[in-house]
Amino acid sequence: MSDPLRGKVAIAGIGNTRRWHAPGRSAYDQLEEAAFLALEDCGLTLGDVDALYCAHSTSGLPVLNVVERLGLGPNLRHADGTMVGGASFLFHLRGAVSALNAGQCDVALICYGSNQASAGGRLVPMPDPQPYEAPYKPRYPISSYALAAARHMHTFGTTREHLAQVALAARAWAQLNPDAQQRGPLTLDEVLGARMVSDPLSKADCCLVTDGGAALVLTRADRARDLARLPVHVLGTGVAVSHRQISQMPDLTTSAAAISGAAALREAALGIKDVDHAMLYDAFTICTLMFLEDLGFCTKGEGGDFVASGAISPGGAVPVNTNGGGLSCNHPGMYGIFTLLEAVTQLRGDAGARQVAGAEVALAHANGGVLSSQATAILGTAATI
Repeated sequence: MSDPLRGKVAIAGIGNTRRWHAPGRSAYDQLEEAAFLALEDCGLTLGDVDALYCAHSTSGLPVLNVVERLGLGPNLRHADGTMVGGASFLFHLRGAVSALNAGQCDVALICYGSNQASAGGRLVPMPDPQPYEAPYKPRYPISSYALAAARHMHTFGTTREHLAQVALAARAWAQLNPDAQQRGPLTLDEVLGARMVSDPLSKADCCLVTDGGAALVLTRADRARDLARLPVHVLGTGVAVSHRQISQMPDLTTSAAAISGAAALREAALGIKDVDHAMLYDAFTICTLMFLEDLGFCTKGEGGDFVASGAISPGGAVPVNTNGGGLSCNHPGMYGIFTLLEAVTQLRGDAGARQVAGAEVALAHANGGVLSSQATAILGTAATI
């Protein structure tokens, strides 16, 4: 029996400021521009929006700030500022699907903006306490991911060359994307010779630090069919949370993506082999490798060999992070919403030189904290309904 939420809600509009370094523009400037772009994309206006979903790494009251900035108060019937790090926007997507299907709203706006690069040039850390780890003075968050990478290498024989292949695949896709920030040539020796930041992760294993803004507009599928762009249907979603600090992670080599991915596929009534295109939150190279395993693209422990085979690169069996990912395209602090934007772009057939031929089903996956929160969405074209 089909899940009652499958295909009932669609992404009607997307907005991407493509401003990866924009001095003088605040985080909310980026967010506002992205919101207008998403509404223009589908032919709606702010007056149509009656549900708001947003999160921000430096604001404890993001919904209040955005309502005031965009003037959404008079029409707002639903709002959610859930904050679970970079996965927040896929948590929002799941909530918006439920609210729209229940009739609690008619048009939902999910939005984000950041000026972390031009304002400070570095990732803005979360202010919450780390009582079990602070005494050891780790470099947050990279030392947490380095711990997971080291454990994966020890347990499964994964090598630095395997991790480097993740960065090389992302760069190869970025070279096909005119919007990617880093499009220059990159060699294996350059990745392996990059400055070590937290062993075994070097600078080349880390995502970019950029500005940026992004937004999505969702509505029920029947209404979306009458709007300006072909709707991209939400077939299934799944979320999971396993810990806060990396020292409390149940297993350093397996993330809760194994739970969120299985739930999303089950709701979509699809298997992993049905996925034509995937976007995986690559804050660090080890993330892509672990998520490939946890989502079922390959078996646990074989991620290194899977990537080294060329499977996720242009021309490979599973096109992954086709915009260049957080490693080579953009990463404005909380990257999850950009996995959805690229998935929609691919399913619309709008990806230009990087277009995945015949893409009908896309998987977007996001991570938050230090492998702490995981969220997966399965999206599809009208042919999948």
